[in-house]
Amino acid sequence: MPLWSCIDSLRADTVFGWRQLRKRKVTSAAAIVSLALAIGACTSAFRLIDALLLRPLAIAHPGRLYSCFHQSFLSAGKPMTLDGYEYPMFREMRAMVKDQAELIAVSYAERTDLTYGTDREIEKAYLQYVSGWMFSTFGLRPALGRLLSENDDLAPGAHPYAVLSYDYWKRRFGQDPKVLGRTFRMGDSVYQIVGVSDQRFTGVEPGTVTDIFVPTMMNAGVAQVDRSWIRILVQLKPGVVAASVCDRLRTPFRAFRTEMAKRRFSGMSQGRIDKFLNEALMLAPAASGVSRMQRDYRQPLATLGVLVALVLMIACANVANLMTAQAAARAREMALRVSIGAGRWRLVQLVLVESAWLALLAASIGGAFAWWSAPFVVSRINPPDNPARLVLPADWRVLGFALALALGVTFLFGLAPALRASAVKPASALKGGDDPHARRRLMGALIAVQVAFCFLVLFVAGLFVATFDRLSNQSTGFSAERILLLDTVAERAQPALYWDQVAEHLRALPGVQTVALAGWPLLKGDATIGSVSVNGQPPSADIGYFMDVSPGWIEAMKIPLIAGRDFRSSDSEPGVAIVSDAFAKLYFNGENPLGKYFEKTEDHTRFQIVGLVRNARYRDMRGPILPVAYVPFQAVDDKGAPRAKRFATFIVRTSGSNPLAMAATMRQEVSRARPDFRVTNIQTQAGLNQSHTIRERLLANLALFFAGVALLLAGVGLYGVLDYSVLQRRREIGIRMAIGAQPGGIARLVTAEVFRMVLAGAVAGLALGMVSVRYIESLFYQVKPTDLDVLALPSLAILAAALLAALPAVIHAVRIDPVAVLRAE
Repeated sequence: MPLWSCIDSLRADTVFGWRQLRKRKVTSAAAIVSLALAIGACTSAFRLIDALLLRPLAIAHPGRLYSCFHQSFLSAGKPMTLDGYEYPMFREMRAMVKDQAELIAVSYAERTDLTYGTDREIEKAYLQYVSGWMFSTFGLRPALGRLLSENDDLAPGAHPYAVLSYDYWKRRFGQDPKVLGRTFRMGDSVYQIVGVSDQRFTGVEPGTVTDIFVPTMMNAGVAQVDRSWIRILVQLKPGVVAASVCDRLRTPFRAFRTEMAKRRFSGMSQGRIDKFLNEALMLAPAASGVSRMQRDYRQPLATLGVLVALVLMIACANVANLMTAQAAARAREMALRVSIGAGRWRLVQLVLVESAWLALLAASIGGAFAWWSAPFVVSRINPPDNPARLVLPADWRVLGFALALALGVTFLFGLAPALRASAVKPASALKGGDDPHARRRLMGALIAVQVAFCFLVLFVAGLFVATFDRLSNQSTGFSAERILLLDTVAERAQPALYWDQVAEHLRALPGVQTVALAGWPLLKGDATIGSVSVNGQPPSADIGYFMDVSPGWIEAMKIPLIAGRDFRSSDSEPGVAIVSDAFAKLYFNGENPLGKYFEKTEDHTRFQIVGLVRNARYRDMRGPILPVAYVPFQAVDDKGAPRAKRFATFIVRTSGSNPLAMAATMRQEVSRARPDFRVTNIQTQAGLNQSHTIRERLLANLALFFAGVALLLAGVGLYGVLDYSVLQRRREIGIRMAIGAQPGGIARLVTAEVFRMVLAGAVAGLALGMVSVRYIESLFYQVKPTDLDVLALPSLAILAAALLAALPAVIHAVRIDPVAVLRAE
C-alpha cells in the first residue's frame, strides 16, 4: 500500500476513533479515568525511583563512580552495611590506588548551625565536607567565582573557604553576584564564600540538596584515627576494573583496622575482635550517588512500583473487558466493513487507534496527576521541619517513560479486542454473531486476573497497615507526652554545674513541670557502646549501651523504677549506674543487680548499680530491646576533676498539652540563663517518636490508596461483565422466567459463573501474596501473612465489591419482562 494511502487511512481512523469516544461519553470517560489513575501512579512512582535510584549524577563519567562499604557484625540484631571511614585510613587508601583511581572523601551532609550576622541570627543549612579535588575530578565548572581545589585541602584548618550550591545561592541570596567574598561563622571558624557550583550539581546524596561545600581539612576529624565521619567515593580511571581497585584497597583497610583494634579493643572479647577484623571491603556502583535515603527507601519504592504496575494491569484488564463488550455490539459494523473490502490489518488499525485515543488522553491526565503527586510523596518522607528534597525534573526520561507506558497499555488492552474484531466472519455476524459464550469466557478470565491482582494489592496493603499500626502503637517504655527537647550547644565545653544552672532556671518558668538533662534524647539514633565485664570476668560478647542522664531524668521520662534509687546530685561518672531490665537479664542472668559492679572494658571504668528500671526504647523502634546502663550526667576524670561537655539536651516536661507553644520562650531563656549557651534545635519527643514510623506511614497510606483504586477498578470491571452477561442472555432469562423460574434462581444464573471466576482469582491472589511476602518481609513489623485480620481484609473487601457490583445486574435480570422479550424474538 502506498505511503500516502497508509497516512490517509490512519487519519480517517483517527477521526472516526474520536467520534466513537464522543458517542460513548460515559463509557469513554470511565475508561479514561481508570487508566489515568493507573498511568499517573506508575509515572509518579517512576519519577521517585528515577530521582532516588536511577538518575546519574550531573558529573563527568558517572558510570565510573563507586562507593566503599563494609558489613559490620558488632551491632545487635542483623548485620549492618556501613560506609563510614576514618580520614587517616582514607589517606592511606588513596595513596595505594593513585595510579588506578581517584578517591574522594565526602562527609555526611548534615543540617548545620551557621550565621551570616550575629550569633542571635542562627540559621541552618546542609553542609558537607568534601575533598578539594572533588569538583575537578567530577568535571564541574563554577556558575560564579571558583570551586574548591586540591590546594584548599592540604593542611588542617588552613583554608576556611566555602562553595555554595546553585540551589542555595538562588534560594538564600536571590542569585546575587555580590555573595562572593561574604563570610559566615560556623562554630569557631569564619568561612569565606569563593564560588557557586554548577547549576545541575546538588551534591552526591540523593534526597538531600547540599547547600554548602567546605574542604575536609576544616573538620577536626581529619586527625582522629577513631572517628568514622566520611564516605569514600572511588572514580575509576579509563580502562580500570573495579575489582582490581577493591583488592588493592583491602590491604590498607585491614592494616588500619588491625591497629585500631590494638588501640581501642584491648578489653573486647577475641570473637568480637575477629569479626571486626574480618569485615570485607566492597565497592558498589554509585553512578546515582549514595545516601541513607537510598538505603532506607530502595525496597519500599520497588514494592510500590510493583503495586502500581498491578493497578495498571487491573485497569488494562478493565478496559479490555469494556472493549470486548463493545466489540460484540459492533460485530455487524465490522462484518459490513469486511464485506465491502476492508482487510484484517485495517480492522486491527481501527480498534488500536481507538485504544490509542484512550491511552493518550489517560496519559495526559495521569501526567498531571504524577506532576502533583511525586513532590507530595517526597514531602511526606521526612518530618515537616526537615523534609527530603529530590530533584524531580519532567525531562526526556520522564516523558519517554510516559509515552512508552501509553504505547504499552494501548497494546495491553487493545490488541486482543482488535484481533477478535478483525477475525469477524461476515456471514455469521450478519446472522447474529458468534457464540457469545466464548466472549463471556474471555471476559470471565480477565475478571479472574483482575481479582487476583486486586487481592494481592489488598493483601500487601493490609500487611503495611498492620505494620504501621503495631509499630506506632507499641510501648516505648517511657511517656512522650508534653515533652520538649532542647538540643543545646555551648561556645566551649562547660562543666555539668553550668548545665545544671540552666536547668534550674528553666524549672522556675511558668508552664514547666520538670526539667532534666541527657547527652541526647531517646530514639534520636545516637548511641554509646562498650564491652561489659562482670566480677572481673572476660568481657561479654554482647555489647552494652550507655547514656548519660541527670538526676530526675527517669522521673521526667516516666520510666518505672523497679528497685533501688535515682541518681543524686553528688553522683558522678564513673561511679554509679542505673541499669535496664534487659541489661540485668543479659549480664546478671536475671538476678537482682543492685549493689553489684560491672566494668566498661574500653576505658576501664567501674560502676556500682544503684537502680533498676524498666526497658525503654533506646535508638530505634524496630530493633530488639537493648541492654542500657544509664550513667550520671556529671562526669569526672582520673584525677577527680569535673569533665566539661559542649553538647547536651534539656528534657522539658510542660504543663500544657502543646509543648511547642513554649519553644520560643525556651530558646530565649536558655541564652538568658547563660549567654554562651544556645539552642540549636527544638522538637517534641512525640514528634521524634513519630519520625521512626514515617516510612511505614508512607507505605501504609500509599498502599491503601492503591488498594482502593484497585478495588474500585475490579468492581467496575465486574459490574461490566455482569451487565454484559445479562444483555447477552436476555432471551434465556425471559424463557426461564416464563416457565416459572424464581428471582433467586435467576440471580444464581446471572452470577454463578462470574463468582466462580472471582473465587478462582482470589485463590490465585492469595497464592501470589504468600509467595511475594518472602521478598518484602523485612518491611514488616510483628506481622505474619497468616494473621486472621490480614487475610480477612482482602477477602471481605473483594466479597463486598463483588456483591455491590452484582446487585445492579441482578436487579436488571429479575425485572426482565418475559412477554416483551419473547415478542421481540
